[in-house]
Amino acid sequence: MTDAPNLALAQKVLAAQPFSNLLGARLVAFTEGEATLELDIRDDLRQQNGFLHGGVLAYAADNTLTFAAGTVIDAKLLTAGFTIDYLRPADGALLRAHAQVVRAGRSRVVCCRCDLSVVDSAGVETLCTVAQGTIAVPEPSQGT
Repeated sequence: MTDAPNLALAQKVLAAQPFSNLLGARLVAFTEGEATLELDIRDDLRQQNGFLHGGVLAYAADNTLTFAAGTVIDAKLLTAGFTIDYLRPADGALLRAHAQVVRAGRSRVVCCRCDLSVVDSAGVETLCTVAQGTIAVPEPSQGT
């Protein structure tokens, strides 16, 4: 187990990710077994039908799952895999991804779950995507 999760340190880790900066992602919560990432939905992140691109949703799920795992495993982590289900088109002003750890082990944090919602200009939150992932603790020879 780790010491108490440190939001400021986790935000520095996020800020060190060039792609996260490109998207404008913000880590807004980082507590024991949970993390929440947000990003503003901009026109340049939409697909041809005007909805948030699925790749942006997948990015948010991937990163939030890994940050949630980081609250319970004190190690550098990598996503081992995740599944994602797009429930409805994502359209709104803000994307909010909230992940929580379901079970933690020594070498893998298994069954992290992430709910992704869009928030409209009136503050109404609508679930649009769910994901479940496995996060791995890489061996030292794997670039940690």
